[in-house]
Amino acid sequence: MKIISLTAENVKRLKAVEIHPDDTMQVITGRNAQGKTSVLDSIWLALGGGTAARENPRPIRDGQNTASVTLNLGDLTVTRTWKGDKTTLAVTSADGAKHSGPQGVLDALVGRLSFDPLAFTRLTAREQREALLDLVDLDVDLTALDTARKTEFTQRTDIGRQVKALGDIPTPAAGVPEAEVSAGDLIDQINAAGAASEQQRQAAARVQAASATVERLEAELAAARVEFDAARKARLEGHQQLPDVADLRRRLDDVESTNRAVRENAALRARLIERDRLQSAYDEHTAQIAALDQQKADALAGASFPVEGLGFDDDGVTYQGVPFAQASSAEQIRVSLAMAMSLNPRLRVIRILDGSLLDAESLALIGEMASAADFQVWVERVADGSGMGVV
Repeated sequence: MKIISLTAENVKRLKAVEIHPDDTMQVITGRNAQGKTSVLDSIWLALGGGTAARENPRPIRDGQNTASVTLNLGDLTVTRTWKGDKTTLAVTSADGAKHSGPQGVLDALVGRLSFDPLAFTRLTAREQREALLDLVDLDVDLTALDTARKTEFTQRTDIGRQVKALGDIPTPAAGVPEAEVSAGDLIDQINAAGAASEQQRQAAARVQAASATVERLEAELAAARVEFDAARKARLEGHQQLPDVADLRRRLDDVESTNRAVRENAALRARLIERDRLQSAYDEHTAQIAALDQQKADALAGASFPVEGLGFDDDGVTYQGVPFAQASSAEQIRVSLAMAMSLNPRLRVIRILDGSLLDAESLALIGEMASAADFQVWVERVADGSGMGVV
């Protein structure tokens, strides 16, 4: 679908114009401030809806109250009129039927870059990347991948800071028990040893009493001897089982230093365990980031781009592996036109403002591409005396 005819009245600098354009390349030329841009803007104003209105807040020529544009697109006729600050739009089929929701019909025809493809070269690197993503059919949502990667990277960075905060962790001291020593247990053992000593003392007293009884009572000698032997035996057995109280007291004196070492070792082991846990989490996030990067790379590797050699990275669009901004003027024109054509396969119309910035070679390239792809290009150029195009 192309423009078969354009009629405009009182649009911006225009009084009235009717153009039956060339099927491939239509040049609009004239001196500055004579209405060249107004011709091209009238096409955009007729089709672009709210976006075009925001770019052209005063569509009516100064001193007039009404303006209108009619585009004959063959299958459709588009008529937009302005009166004061009000605008109306009618989209009519070739058989005369009017479409309800006419702007929706036009929005389905008009691509974002279609009416000034060279504007792609003036976009920021990120805007160029977004425009290219609109064209590429990917199996994955790159925005979701980038968001997930950013989350993983943030979490990994936080874990890295925690690992760094742990600092260098020395090895726990050797020869220190795993658990703290109980001072109460040692005190209980000391008390038990004291009780045993008391029992030993009492046994000695019994031996003494028995000896006195032997001396005083020969008649009871046999019984006293039995008692004496029994007491002596008890004393000997008690002496063999008596704990080393001095050793227990030394151990009690050492218990705090031992327990301090136990606590220090426990703290070191806890830090080592925490470091290992954090390192494991860090490695897991690193693996997730690598997986997301690989998923993105696989998706891009299988994508079909409108121009061979076109692609993008995290910074923006690339061509032949280098940033798009570093491509030659001819390469940038070729890429931009291909983008515009891909964005707008139904309404095969392209508008180029500032066409005077194009040299003869670039203009010829645009004509060749338009002819090969069956597109119609409208170009604005300052009059150069050649008489070319609509003056």
